Amino acid sequence: MNEQDIKALSPKQAWAIIQQDPSAVLIDIRSTMEYLFVGHPSGAVHVPWIDEPEWVVNPHFAAEVRKVLLGGATCTAGEGCVPIILICRSGKRSLEAGRVLREAGLQDVYHVDEGFEGELDENHHRSTQGGWRHAGLPWEQC
Repeated sequence: MNEQDIKALSPKQAWAIIQQDPSAVLIDIRSTMEYLFVGHPSGAVHVPWIDEPEWVVNPHFAAEVRKVLLGGATCTAGEGCVPIILICRSGKRSLEAGRVLREAGLQDVYHVDEGFEGELDENHHRSTQGGWRHAGLPWEQC
């Protein structure tokens, strides 16, 4: 298993797949607090990779993603695989989580390489030079 198995997408590429393929699932893997209070892509399903209060990797992550897919983790010859697009804050956790999904047998796994907020800028601010929000894509917050 190598990183090439997890396909990196820009936020706009991810949005295009979601718009073109109604079976595509966007999964926000950030903590519950990030998801609720920082905001999340509109329509994203929340399955935390690491969450409070323990701040450890969710040992049931792959199983929880399979539940989101309603067991649709298999691929068919005529229809292909359900595209799973993972998003975190800046693209690092989503890559790690994507590897776990691939090891669990899920086939069509992507991650948003800029994440929801992008990297820190020179002033230690996010959402100024990359990420879902910076790209102007639909999002919401609690």
